[in-house]
Amino acid sequence: MSDNDPTGIRKIAPPGLAPGPGYSHAVSVDVPGRLVAISGQVALDAAGDLVGPGDLAVQTRQVLANLHAALAAADADWRHVIKLGYYLRDAGQVAVVRAVRDEIVPPGFAPASTLVEVSRLFRDDLLVEIDALAVVPA
Repeated sequence: MSDNDPTGIRKIAPPGLAPGPGYSHAVSVDVPGRLVAISGQVALDAAGDLVGPGDLAVQTRQVLANLHAALAAADADWRHVIKLGYYLRDAGQVAVVRAVRDEIVPPGFAPASTLVEVSRLFRDDLLVEIDALAVVPA
C-alpha cells in the first residue's frame, strides 16, 4: 500500500505527527470501488466455539483468521483494508496484538486504526474484537 499502489489506496503521513507502529494516521482511496464493512470479529471458530481461552495471542490469531475469511468472501484481501478498529479488554496488552498482526498480515500493512479498551465484550471470555473497512477497486 504505497503511494503508487494499484489499488488506489494511499497512506498519508501528516507532517508533525509521529509515525504509528503498524498503522497510518490517514488513508485515502483514489479510485472508484466497492466499500466492504466487516463486523467485529472475535475468537470463535466456525462452530461458534471459543479459541484460546485466556490467551490473547491465540485469540488474536483466530480473530485475524476470521477477518481474512470475511475479506475473502467479499473478494477482498488485506491490501484492500483501509481501517481497523481494535477493542481490547486490556489495552496494555496491545504489543501482543501487534506482534500477532505482524506475523499474519503482509509487510507494509498499515491502515488507519483505532484502539479502544473496553470493560467487556459480549462474552466475558473474549479478550479482543476487531472490525474492518475495505475498499475493493471497481
